[in-house]
Amino acid sequence: MNAHAAASAPADATPVMAQFFEAKARQPDALVFFRMGDFYELFFEDAVKAAGALGIALTARGKHAGQDIPMAGVPVHAAEAYLAKLIRAGFKVAVCEQMEDPAEARKRGSKSVVHRDVVRVVTPGTLTEESLLDARGSNRLAAVALRAGQAAVASVEISTGEVECWLVAKDGVAAALAALAPSETLVADRLFADETLAAALKLAGGVIQPMAQALAEPSASEARLKRLYGVETLDGFGALSGAEISALGLIAAHLETTQAGRLPALSPPRRAGEADVMAIDPATRASLEIDRSQSGGRDGSLLAAIDRTITPGGARLLAARLSRPLLDPAAIATRLDAIEQLLERRGLREDLRRILKGSPDMARALSRLALGRGGPRDLGALQGGLLAREAVSALLGNDGDGLTGLAEELATACAALDPQRQPALQQLRQTLEAGIGPDLPANARDGGFVAQGVRPELDQARALRDDSRRVVAALETRLQSESGVQVRIRHNAVLGYFLEATAKQAEPLFQAPLNAVFIHRQTLANQVRFTTVELAELDARIAQAGERALAMELEIFEAWREQACALAAPIQAAAQALARIDVAAALAEWAEDAQAVRPEVDRSSIFEAEAARHPVVEAAVRRAGEPFTATDCRLDGQGVAAARLAIVTGPNMAGKSTYLRQNALLAILAQSGCFVPARRLRLGVVDRLFSRVGAADDLSRGRSTFMAEMVETAAILTQATPRSLVILDEIGRGTATYDGLAIAWACAEALHETNRCRALFATHYHELARLEGRLAHVCNLSLRAKEWNGDLVFLHEARPGPADRSYGVQVAKLAGVPPAVVARAREVLERLESQTSSPARLEDLPLFAPTAPAAVAEAAPSAVEEALAALDVDGMSPREALEALYRLKSLKA
Repeated sequence: MNAHAAASAPADATPVMAQFFEAKARQPDALVFFRMGDFYELFFEDAVKAAGALGIALTARGKHAGQDIPMAGVPVHAAEAYLAKLIRAGFKVAVCEQMEDPAEARKRGSKSVVHRDVVRVVTPGTLTEESLLDARGSNRLAAVALRAGQAAVASVEISTGEVECWLVAKDGVAAALAALAPSETLVADRLFADETLAAALKLAGGVIQPMAQALAEPSASEARLKRLYGVETLDGFGALSGAEISALGLIAAHLETTQAGRLPALSPPRRAGEADVMAIDPATRASLEIDRSQSGGRDGSLLAAIDRTITPGGARLLAARLSRPLLDPAAIATRLDAIEQLLERRGLREDLRRILKGSPDMARALSRLALGRGGPRDLGALQGGLLAREAVSALLGNDGDGLTGLAEELATACAALDPQRQPALQQLRQTLEAGIGPDLPANARDGGFVAQGVRPELDQARALRDDSRRVVAALETRLQSESGVQVRIRHNAVLGYFLEATAKQAEPLFQAPLNAVFIHRQTLANQVRFTTVELAELDARIAQAGERALAMELEIFEAWREQACALAAPIQAAAQALARIDVAAALAEWAEDAQAVRPEVDRSSIFEAEAARHPVVEAAVRRAGEPFTATDCRLDGQGVAAARLAIVTGPNMAGKSTYLRQNALLAILAQSGCFVPARRLRLGVVDRLFSRVGAADDLSRGRSTFMAEMVETAAILTQATPRSLVILDEIGRGTATYDGLAIAWACAEALHETNRCRALFATHYHELARLEGRLAHVCNLSLRAKEWNGDLVFLHEARPGPADRSYGVQVAKLAGVPPAVVARAREVLERLESQTSSPARLEDLPLFAPTAPAAVAEAAPSAVEEALAALDVDGMSPREALEALYRLKSLKA
């Protein structure tokens, strides 16, 4: 059924279907999970789509407009698995729950239906369920806004409550989204007309969710933000710009819609800008495999190679740090100080990791509790996390066994964990420790999670519920003794508990004085049934005991939940502190395993790596029992201590691409605040990192391999600054030889003379080696190989000077190309090499100088053009826009 048909319930709709139509009208673009007892059922087009996506049966129930109503259903107990499949398939799901017990509905009349309502809308960026999330990965909801030419990217991790906001230039949106890797991105629909933003959104990954432009208006956004945080003013969040407020307002609007009035426990927005983190565009992230390999998995990535974290929060924090390396040497040094201290104190590090290993994910448990989706296990996670908090605080604060003079990173974390500063957290931990039982169910309605002794009346209700057989047997024995009749206590759904005897045995029970105690209930062919006042009261107590026990447990759970939510801010701070300690200890552990050293990070233009190794490749070859050959790299953007641009040549398979990626990854590790696999690294801060390595087409956007390469190269040449680091591999290889050589030559000159950035330029165009003698700050490097008895041996050593040849035929032989083909290739190669050299005389080219574009006479802008350029379209109210139109109409072009 389409949205229009669902807008109102037809007159002949049953009461239950009327509820469905109402829910569908409120969420027309979502699949409605409609609760029917133990199943979530879907109807009409929702059922058809879900059946296809989930592979479940499509049936029919009832009729609408004379036709069968398509229906599909999933059991409630397995709903999360089906939800996960639908979300991964790109659907939104509105969950319409039964809001009351069917028994309550029957009290209003036999034909009354259970009240139902939409309790949440599940989208990729709003997941909180443990089974739907990667414990070690983030699940962010992002939003993009543009006001007065300034862009903002906001994000929220609803499962942990972390909120961030970046103020960036419009062309920086792609890099910001790539760093966040959101599962869902909200965008005002009008922004899709902007080519720059539309291109950035295509590269963002995840689901792109268009939003009405009105939801991004600053005034409405500000009001929603105030409601979301429960504040009267946003001044406490800093001087938020209009773009930041709009982006955060889109998130607030989405949360209001999807969470059905439930407010998540959110931290204040943490603001950042382009000047705070290294800019890494999506293509560079993909080629360097920072947190995902090119196959899409985590294995084979830089993150997988260095991750030794043992808590979910620590794993997410490490991934975030690698995604957003810092630009401030002082902030980088703060992280490195903590790693260095824990590297030096192995015993302390091992004790910390032993404690942290049992630390649950407090942040996500708190978020589920705040949204009303948590259960007893989430309370148990809080109790376990708070216990770890106290243990870590005691360990770090003990001058005898812990650190004296804590590094700033550790000292800040320790302060957030100090029980003396937050006694309420210690009280909550003690309450939960004493109150929750050992076996915790997933849902509070399952009961049995409150420990014995918390509330006496709960213990009594449980005793009656659990000991009913013993109590009934004791009463039966006593009644038999008092009456002298072998009565038996039985139970059925109609009469409840009753006494039963044969007709002959029952005769004394009709006589005085026993007839005053035994009340006749029913006579059957061979049995007579009685009750007593005591048995009737016991029956009522047993029937109600289970309900009373569950009601009391739910009441206790709600009190504990509210107590935890009231302490959301310090709980989140403690969770973040434990994550920071975990990351520092984990990186120290990895540094020891990998023999990594502390990098020297400053504001120079130097890149000096001695005996450096590729962290991912080294780990792979070590597992295979083979050594990794360390290499050096020296660059200086000023061209004083070393060359600015290194031309890297060498045979195929010699390790040129590994060498390039290795040095880029060293910069990421160092500026993320990690030790690096090298004997020494000195790094002048890199503001932007660019990588053009590998070959891949982009068929979805109509781009060949060569076109995709040129687009990425163009981005590098237009965006790289003197503080950037660029690695380029095989530029120009996808076209004719002379065309490719010409492009590679011109790009190398541009990097040296115009961008003036540190760069590694790998190529098989050996003609480029001549640039060393033509440009002031260029050097040649080569990855060595030797021929031995007709075979090629790769040395993987980087040495000064150009390579003598590419050894392509030898590599073809190693790859298993048929011998006849290899022999023919040698023959052709020898003939080509024996011919006269190319007539192209590159040494006669003039030194690089930008060619001035031909002068074009430009007409002066008209009055209309000037007026249009001065308009701030995004910041105008409807009335201001109308007035501007009248002014433009009065002007003459």
